[in-house]
Amino acid sequence: MSRINEEDRYLFEQSIFLPMVLTILNRDFKVVEKAPFKLRKPYLNLVDDTMKRVQKDLYNIKQQMIKKKMKVFELERDEAFTLFLFIINGWEEQHNYFNPRIRNEVQLLLEKYLIPSKNS
Repeated sequence: MSRINEEDRYLFEQSIFLPMVLTILNRDFKVVEKAPFKLRKPYLNLVDDTMKRVQKDLYNIKQQMIKKKMKVFELERDEAFTLFLFIINGWEEQHNYFNPRIRNEVQLLLEKYLIPSKNS
């Protein structure tokens, strides 16, 4: 039984997923820079603006985690699962995430940031 409430779990998960979204956006930015688009600037601006919004949200998540004395660490990773250690107020819990679930969550977040009206 987990001692972590839904709000805190959300913070933990966002602190895991948002850096992954940034990694994807950063890679995409580099691809678009080299792609043979006739007008590349609008695409670069879209990715750059999206990265800024994700960074702002990640900063806010990290600030909330500092206030609540929360930390997260990746302990193990294999082909199927990733094990994380969640620490809150001195309590520790390990949580195992199915890697396809992580990928799906990151994809949903990426869609939310790239198409804001879709999830509003």
